Amino acid sequence: MFDFLLNREQIRLRDEVRELVKWVPRQMVLDMDQDKLQFPKEFLAEAGRRNLLGCRHPRRWGGRDMDWVTTCMVMEEVGALGYIFACVFGVGAELVCDAIVLHGSDELKERYVKPLLSGKIFAAECLTEPRGGSDFFGTTSRAVPDGDHYLLSGQKRFIVGAEGADFFLVYARTDPEAKPHQGLTCFLVDRGPGVSVEYLYGLMGCRGGGAGRVVFKDARVPAANIVGRLNGALDVFNTMMIPERLGTAAMTIGAARPALDVATGYTTRRKAFGRHINQFQGVSFQVARAATLLDASRAMVYTTARAVDEAIPMNRLRRMVSQTKKFVTESCQEAARNAMQVMGGIGYTNVFPVERIVRDLQLASIWTGSNEVMSMITAHEWYEEYELQKGATTYRDHEMDAGGACDSDEKVYE
Repeated sequence: MFDFLLNREQIRLRDEVRELVKWVPRQMVLDMDQDKLQFPKEFLAEAGRRNLLGCRHPRRWGGRDMDWVTTCMVMEEVGALGYIFACVFGVGAELVCDAIVLHGSDELKERYVKPLLSGKIFAAECLTEPRGGSDFFGTTSRAVPDGDHYLLSGQKRFIVGAEGADFFLVYARTDPEAKPHQGLTCFLVDRGPGVSVEYLYGLMGCRGGGAGRVVFKDARVPAANIVGRLNGALDVFNTMMIPERLGTAAMTIGAARPALDVATGYTTRRKAFGRHINQFQGVSFQVARAATLLDASRAMVYTTARAVDEAIPMNRLRRMVSQTKKFVTESCQEAARNAMQVMGGIGYTNVFPVERIVRDLQLASIWTGSNEVMSMITAHEWYEEYELQKGATTYRDHEMDAGGACDSDEKVYE
């Protein structure tokens, strides 16, 4: 995040996060990428000990009572350590905690949010299923009443943090007769009987985040562990859109930043044809493009974060969050590829971390809603806004600002 957009308290917090990033051992980063370390519990425990998890949540539950602008700054700084670090940092402290803080009972906040934000327990969100990722309402996992409990059965996959999670935020169908968006319920499910986790994915990047398959077989879940209301998972899902997609955008900037830093340093030292290669426009213009993309991404993330903090209407917010996620993730991917390109063959090896960064960032445009879905949402909301604008008394019909605007014979639409 731009320093000049932060107040003193936010800058102090930024420096605290940077100290955490410096604390992480180099070997932890390497072991995660090589799948020797499947989930970084030590990292999350240290973040919790330093009170850096979930800074925007209320102090009462372990947060710092800060805002979305601050959260985006934190996510960018954690992302600089590696995209997967920001993924596991955000899944529990931002996504799962957000659902409980906004929709859960005080009992659930006491039992789950407090220890999670202090780094004593870990959580994962279970949304994607084998038959559907972006098709949230196609959920086939089911929960049936059993006294004051529910019996939950189903399968979730690609669940970041599954390997290390002590509990799961799970969406399941509780009314098979209702319309798809009206028959789902959100539960907190403890790891235990009826819950099995398999760490099995050979991921291209973002390794070490505990991504796995979670299978529920008649797992007994107390009715008191419902987040929100019965058959009201849509309410939870709608609010989760913000931490999922805006948080993803912010941390992608952080993850791309080291690639540009490394490439900048390399091009000032590497010589070809008797000159440092940053003196060639073919190199320096690609570095300039990468820097511009990261700054444009920051501007977009900051603006959208302010919009969330100001609680603008949800339809407009949905568009801003969706287009931010798409633009930022794709821009950061391009910036990282530019960094690799100007470094030549050495950038394609593990002598520098750029190849890992490029691999990791490919996830950014896929998870938390694919970028194609982001375009769909953006287009839908934009056309809705257009119709509303046309009805405003202050609306100027720009179509009439043309010499032939009144030539009806030329305006043929069918």
